[in-house]
Amino acid sequence: MTAFPHLFQPIDIGTMKVKNRLLMSAMSINFGVDERGRVTDQLIEYLAARARGGVGMVLVGGGGIHPSGAELPCLPALWDDGCIPGLARMADAIRPLDCRLGMQLMHGGRQSYHAQTLAPSAIPAPAVVHGVPRALEEEEIHMLADAFGTAAARCQQAGFDFIEIHAAHGYLINQFLAPNSNQRTDQYGGSFENRIRFLLEVMAAIRSHCGEDFPLGVRLNAEDYIDNGWSLAEALRLAPIIERQGAAYLHISAGVYGSRQLTIPSMYVPQGCFADLAAAVKPTVSLPVVAVGRIKSPELADQIIAGGKADLVALGRSLLADPRWPEKARSGEVRRIRPCVGCCLGCIHTVLRLEPGGCVVNPDVGREYLLKEASPAAEARRVLVVGAGPAGLAAARLAALRGHSVVVCDQAAAPGGALRLAALPPGRSDLSELIDYFVAELKDLAVPVRLNTVLDDRLIEEVKPQVVILATGSLPEMPLLKGLYRTRMQVCTVTEVLSGQSEPGQRVIVWGGNQAGLVLADYLAERGREVIILHPGRHFGEEMSSNDRFYLRERLKKGGLILHKQVVVEEFFEDGVRFTSESGAQRIDAFDAVVLADKFSPLREAANLLKNRRIETHFIGDAKSPRHLMYAVAEGEEIGREL
Repeated sequence: MTAFPHLFQPIDIGTMKVKNRLLMSAMSINFGVDERGRVTDQLIEYLAARARGGVGMVLVGGGGIHPSGAELPCLPALWDDGCIPGLARMADAIRPLDCRLGMQLMHGGRQSYHAQTLAPSAIPAPAVVHGVPRALEEEEIHMLADAFGTAAARCQQAGFDFIEIHAAHGYLINQFLAPNSNQRTDQYGGSFENRIRFLLEVMAAIRSHCGEDFPLGVRLNAEDYIDNGWSLAEALRLAPIIERQGAAYLHISAGVYGSRQLTIPSMYVPQGCFADLAAAVKPTVSLPVVAVGRIKSPELADQIIAGGKADLVALGRSLLADPRWPEKARSGEVRRIRPCVGCCLGCIHTVLRLEPGGCVVNPDVGREYLLKEASPAAEARRVLVVGAGPAGLAAARLAALRGHSVVVCDQAAAPGGALRLAALPPGRSDLSELIDYFVAELKDLAVPVRLNTVLDDRLIEEVKPQVVILATGSLPEMPLLKGLYRTRMQVCTVTEVLSGQSEPGQRVIVWGGNQAGLVLADYLAERGREVIILHPGRHFGEEMSSNDRFYLRERLKKGGLILHKQVVVEEFFEDGVRFTSESGAQRIDAFDAVVLADKFSPLREAANLLKNRRIETHFIGDAKSPRHLMYAVAEGEEIGREL
């Protein structure tokens, strides 16, 4: 019997029977279609991997119903019959996997990535997408409602099991619902009844084209979290109307581009952040309600259903990180679930930059059609991995899975490398879950991880490696700044502070405003320090995702930190510094410490021991070049596959 009995109960959704309470959210992943928007094997295998992993329902993300509403350039195009053969191949691939396949239908409205956007009113989106949309004419509104219906019919003809209407997140239907984006004076604007009219016409069009029995869900914001936006009170009023119009389920979400609470929250936001909104809507209807919002753990998912907050839970990024999340939960292997760390870097940041989506902790996302399960190596070899950070641990895991004899060593007393320190600042503890995952995997694979162990001749002679993987990481650079090393202020590095080797005084200058400097400043501020950040770059936290950076910057604002960018140091003196920034000439004094947290240099000294030995050697992660976590894990897994 499963440890999560509520999560793995079957459920009826309209005429559709579903084996469990898990829905894979529609995610605009921005890959897997050809130049005409027809789905390819890449998208089919990406979804099939999640279906094989045990989820009850999967949704294809961002199905465009009309060219004017193409949210992103590489999403399925459903506006002509040419899409049907590819969709049928997708349905044929999913059907044997005991998983229900759905398509989320959407029109981006003013949040579409092209120059000729349309919207209820000529009001720009509050963030991300620029430009003023053209206000729709009434005949165009009728045309678009019918386009939803014909797109749904094509999916039905292709063999899909259900449809979800995207009426949330600031896209076209949500733009009609919200007063701040709908200032029309005709039958589609003004009153509540007028603002919901387009959604009801869309539902009617789908019913007209697909029949009354074809399951139709609606994804609805319960809160826009923006001034004069769609509100919970209005959502509670609309939900029973949607039920009367024949909806099979309601999927309750929140947020729009530019909202105070982001639709896709980062690690700073509590898990299950929108579940209470679903709980508020649920008493107003008798149809199934879906909860969403950073639902990572099976324990939380089961509690949401057991507590009556929702009937199903939607997993998005959790299924990017681990397609087998449902099966591992059902079989009691919760410890083996590869965790989403909430960084928003591969899944959101890259997509908003119009690049193919991915996942920081799972480099296989988007490559499922190219990769199979790790196959045994042609020849088992002795592999020594130097460094127990994320790159080294990832490499060791894949190499061991393929049958190599692997030993990991690290001179530190605990595994994790720089990632272990990066998980210490406020709100960033999710990062440590990835370390725990890799360590547990290596334990199951009987891979020794030797801590407090440096690479030396004795270790090399003992292990006799045929391959050495150097994942030795990096350290902060010591910048050449006038007067810095003559000052009476304490000078130390971000790694020394986070590891406890150095304890700065009360007033601290942080040199560097990228991710390391910003999270360090937050760490110090929470401990009562007065902090000023001096950043030589033009932008803060450039290597972070915009979603993650948003929450961190909000924390820094509340903490009263002072940030300067485009800083050029004139001179450090005994208790301060003179510099210029974008604000002009500055002088600050009466400080106790300077913490260096700007650039990093790779640690490669271990390679010196291998120069005169005929041992195959590889650099990965920060030892290759200091970058972010996505590269570390990807390079680790890649070398593990190649050996």
